[in-house]
Amino acid sequence: MTMLNERLLAAPGDVDDERAEQDVCGLDDLAPDRGVCALVAGAPVAVFRCSPADELYAVGNVDPYSEASVLSRGIVGSIGDRAVVASPLYKNRFDLRTGESLDDPSVRIPVHPVRIDGGRVLIGTAPVTPVPA
Repeated sequence: MTMLNERLLAAPGDVDDERAEQDVCGLDDLAPDRGVCALVAGAPVAVFRCSPADELYAVGNVDPYSEASVLSRGIVGSIGDRAVVASPLYKNRFDLRTGESLDDPSVRIPVHPVRIDGGRVLIGTAPVTPVPA
């Protein structure tokens, strides 16, 4: 499912672009351990709600190995304490916190800040570079 809610809470250019957020959906719209794709500032972003802690993650939806926009349809799980998604095409795995490929640490997918406000899921329009765990 692709979420198309385009309401920006802070439009790019109005404030520091790194802090701009887009309202993409309600928290209840996200099924646990499944992904959805949202267009965030025109870019495809995969959004995941992961159990058992009900954590939210937002990463670029494009699989760098196949160049297809498919990660939201990937298999969500964990390896040790790392939340991961496996691409549905070549099964390459990515850390949902850092974007790092578990198969080749030199490959990364973009990671977007995500938070809940009033039951709504807000995604940062600019990817961030997370600090490795």
